[in-house]
Amino acid sequence: MLVLTRKKGESIQIGDDIEITIASIKGDQVKIGINAPKNVEIHRKEVWLDIQGENTAASAEVSDLFGILAKAKNKKV
Repeated sequence: MLVLTRKKGESIQIGDDIEITIASIKGDQVKIGINAPKNVEIHRKEVWLDIQGENTAASAEVSDLFGILAKAKNKKV
């Protein structure tokens, strides 16, 4: 992990398209601004983990559905 120190108003550049700027610092909270192309998804980590969990659950349900359909098809034959 790369660890950088920045002050309010300073930025970090990631590649050619992503810029992270320190907008404010209050106590133990840091507010950041992110400039990135619209095709780059940006989420807080806890939200991203929830999305991944929902996607995993949904794909498991689809797999179960395909299994049920395959069993039903085999019973018809």
